[in-house]
Amino acid sequence: MGNSEQPELALRAEAGGARRELVASGSWTAQSASRIDDQISALLPVLDGESRLTLDMERLRSFDTYGAMLVERLIRDAAQRGVAIETVNLPQRFVGLAQTIEEAQAEAGGFRERPKGMRWTGDFFVSGARAIASIGADLVALANLLGAVTHALVEILRGRAGFRLTSTVYQFDRVAFQAIPIVLLITFLIGAIIAQQGFFHFRKFGADQYVVDMVGILMLREIGVLLVAIMIAGRSGSSYTAELGSMKMREEIDALRTMGLDPVAILILPRLIALVLALPALAFLGSMSALFGGGLVAWLYGDMNPNVFIARLQDAVSLTHFKVGIIKAPFMALVIGLVACVEGLRVRGSAESLGLQTTASVVKSIFLVIVLDGFFAMFFASIGM
Repeated sequence: MGNSEQPELALRAEAGGARRELVASGSWTAQSASRIDDQISALLPVLDGESRLTLDMERLRSFDTYGAMLVERLIRDAAQRGVAIETVNLPQRFVGLAQTIEEAQAEAGGFRERPKGMRWTGDFFVSGARAIASIGADLVALANLLGAVTHALVEILRGRAGFRLTSTVYQFDRVAFQAIPIVLLITFLIGAIIAQQGFFHFRKFGADQYVVDMVGILMLREIGVLLVAIMIAGRSGSSYTAELGSMKMREEIDALRTMGLDPVAILILPRLIALVLALPALAFLGSMSALFGGGLVAWLYGDMNPNVFIARLQDAVSLTHFKVGIIKAPFMALVIGLVACVEGLRVRGSAESLGLQTTASVVKSIFLVIVLDGFFAMFFASIGM
């Protein structure tokens, strides 16, 4: 390594000594880390008495993560001595690395040591503030994507963009038709379990016939659509997140933008339309399967004739209960799709990020679906449905 490549950190003064600045030159890399660290340790005591300095990095020849960490160490240790250091003239090819290290240091070292009596309280408030900020960021991201989807849909309706029918049909097949077996199986079992538990407990009071009311109203109005929405969030929502996340990692979404194509219209809108159309149909099939499971248990376990079960079901369940359940389905589907797509677009360039966002997609979707169901319950109760 030539002398021009040797790392150097010096405090230099202009003519007359009126103004002084730090100058970094040479190769600030892992091979030179020990020498640079010694230079920083020797220079820091000399900085006492200064208030503000600039670090001129124009003469850097090589720069890596070790060098960036040492620059951060110099700035941090100088700040503890009351000296503010500002880096200037960093070669453009090193700017990205320096910013990454600066952000990582700020995130890792954002908390100062607090007195022991204040740690728990401080951590509690900091965690609460972060949670509120995260919720706000999620709501903004959902609103942004909803606006982008609405704009893409308006452009299609106005004839300025083409509707991707093939992609929508393909997504509908994946979300709806391929999900039918698991939806029918799970809802059948849930309906059977509710009926069995109802007969087991209601029989003590001689109220077997009210099991039919419970199964019918619960499955058509609440449990049926909620259960199907949760299954779709885990099955299709996670799939959407993983697919979009993989595309983001392979820069396929950026490639679409480079070609002048709208990723929202190509990738997201067909998925959302398929999901909004599929969930009401799946909720209907799931509710019918649950009623069949409840009727089968009523016949085999509760000694209730199927004709009696059907007659009681017609008396207990009205069209209103069915409409309440079906009306909620498209809104739940929209929430699931938006959350899944937002989390997919947040994936960074690692498999760990893909896994974290997929998990976040499922958890947030299920949470929002349950919250939305609660709001709908209060709304329908207030209008007498």
